[in-house]
This record gives sequence, C-alpha cells and structure tokens, in this order.
Amino acid sequence: MRSANSDDDLPEVPLPPWRKARKPSQPRPQLSRDLIVETGLRVLDAEGLDALSMRRVAQELGTGPASLYAHVSAKEELLELIYDRVLGEVRLPEYDPSRWQTLLRQCALELHRVIVGHADVARAALASIPTGPNAIRLAEFMFGLLIDAGMPPRDASLAFDRIVLYVCADAFEGSLHYPRMKALGHTKLNEYFHMYVAQIEEYFTSLPPERFPHLSANARALVADGGEARFRYGLDLLFDGLVARMPAGGDKPGA
Repeated sequence: MRSANSDDDLPEVPLPPWRKARKPSQPRPQLSRDLIVETGLRVLDAEGLDALSMRRVAQELGTGPASLYAHVSAKEELLELIYDRVLGEVRLPEYDPSRWQTLLRQCALELHRVIVGHADVARAALASIPTGPNAIRLAEFMFGLLIDAGMPPRDASLAFDRIVLYVCADAFEGSLHYPRMKALGHTKLNEYFHMYVAQIEEYFTSLPPERFPHLSANARALVADGGEARFRYGLDLLFDGLVARMPAGGDKPGA
C-alpha cells in the first residue's frame, strides 16, 4: 500500500556511483556590443593584448566565437572599440583657448594616466587612427584648443598628432616591461624597475672609462629619473616647440 506522503516529502533517490551529478546551469548573459567590449577590456587588463581574441572573449562569456560576430565584425574592430572605451575615462577640463598650453598639457597627462592604467592597450592606439565617439571628443577638444588659440589648422593637425603619438608611444614602451617583470617573478612594477635600473647603472659604471668616459662617469645621472619624470620632460620639449610656433604665444603652465 502506498504511503500517504507525496513524492515531495520523500527523500531523494541517490545517483548510482557511475553517474555524475549535473551542475545547475547558469543563465548566460544576453550578448551585446557593450558586454563584449567590457569583457575584452577585462581580458586585456588581466592578460595583455596578445591574449585577447574573439575566442578568448567568447570563452569568458560562455558562448562560441561565432555568436560574437553578430555584434563585432572581427578582432580589429574589437580592439578599436576597447580603445575607445578606454578613452572614455579621460577627464577633459573646461574649454578655454586663452589657457591652451595649460589645458593641452593637462589633456596629455590625463591621456597618459588612462592608457598606462590598461596594460598594453597603447598598442591598439598605435595600430590605427582612432575614430570612435570618445576619440573624436578628445580630438575635437585638443585640436580645437590649438586652432582657437591662433595656430593654423595644418600646424595644429601635426602638433595634435605628434602629442598623441608621444603619449601613446611612451605608454607602450612602459608596457613592454610587464612580460619581463612577470618572467623574473616580480609582482610589483616599482620593485622590478628598482632592480632593473640598478643593473643598468652598474653596467654603465663598469664600462672602460678610456673608451666611454662620459657614460662611465655619469651612470647615476643616466638612470636618475623615473618614467614619469622622463615623460614630463619630453612633454616640456614638445610644448617649448609649440609655443615657439604659436603666433599668439601661449599661457604659462599652471596659469
């Protein structure tokens, strides 16, 4: 005779030992371009640009690469979208052409800060001319400052191009140290650079002074400044040239 208890009240029948329990499936997030870009940026930040691929992003999203192509045409477009997403983090000051030098320098420093904060994303900037909405927003601001301050459009175009190239190239150079840092077992960039700089100083000091008198005698000066100081020094050189070419002159930095 059947028990009066319902099946819900009865204990579950255990699985045979040759069967594996199935894990409850997690609902997949609905794919969108924004989700793909955010996931791609997360992969890039954690593993670097070489690890980024449509397959790797699809794996993170729990789907197949083919499903991504309905939103992003190829890896090249994904890189452009990721870089533009990064540029959206750049904070622009209030527009004022009378303070063009101060504001343009501020933009360059802010752009450098943002790019350095995302592994080797600078490689994506060097591969093509960014045309996304955030890139256009930044370009209009920087290019417009130069023109409205009195620089001819052609000179302003070349100046803007060289400033952005310098910022991205400096950030890219710094990112090249990450693989070497990891290979040597360092987890903190400052510790790695301290070790690396010390080795370079020791090497220059050991050079034969009769052949290399200036390098061997000034090894400490060659490595005295860190990456940030070197970047700012190069920026000063660029702006010295810009001020000399600006018909109306320019404000002093910090004014």
